[in-house]
Amino acid sequence: MALFFELLVGHVLADYVFQRQVMATSKSRHAEIFKTAGPRFPPWYYWLASHALVHGGAVYLITGSLMFGLIETVLHGLIDHAKCEHKIGVHTDQGLHILCKLAYVYFI
Repeated sequence: MALFFELLVGHVLADYVFQRQVMATSKSRHAEIFKTAGPRFPPWYYWLASHALVHGGAVYLITGSLMFGLIETVLHGLIDHAKCEHKIGVHTDQGLHILCKLAYVYFI
């Protein structure tokens, strides 16, 4: 239970504390900023990958498992991309992220 709590806190920190507003909006290819941003502004997939790596890093630091850190990076990116494409809503997005954390605890 302690490990799940640590993973949940890591998720909240990565999603709500360490994610700046520009990252939250720019990780979607549909973001308004891309209509006015110049050619030097990073593309949406850079923002999404960076955000997913923060989550993967948190899982790695908490569990000590590089495998789970890499899995989290990929899954978090895929889930957030689905949200940005309006295939799932924010509650489904967060529910899937929490299910991932439960799976890591189960397999550890």
